[in-house]
Amino acid sequence: MGETRRRFDPEFRAGAVRIVRETGKSVAQVARDLGINAGTLANWVQMDRLAREQDTGSGGELAESERENCASAQAEGRMGQGAR
Repeated sequence: MGETRRRFDPEFRAGAVRIVRETGKSVAQVARDLGINAGTLANWVQMDRLAREQDTGSGGELAESERENCASAQAEGRMGQGAR
């Protein structure tokens, strides 16, 4: 017998994506917390990201939070190089 597919309403999907975006938790962690497949959540996050890029017309530009993450990663990299 085949397995029945679970259906998730748009509100649940949006809420799950929002948790990933706003908390900084990994997709895998949020998926475990919600009891859903990590690949499914990753697809929702990717669709949301693409929709946001189209809505803002940014194309290749980074969001403010992504720029901050890059800046902090670069700063950490510079500090790590000095420790050698």
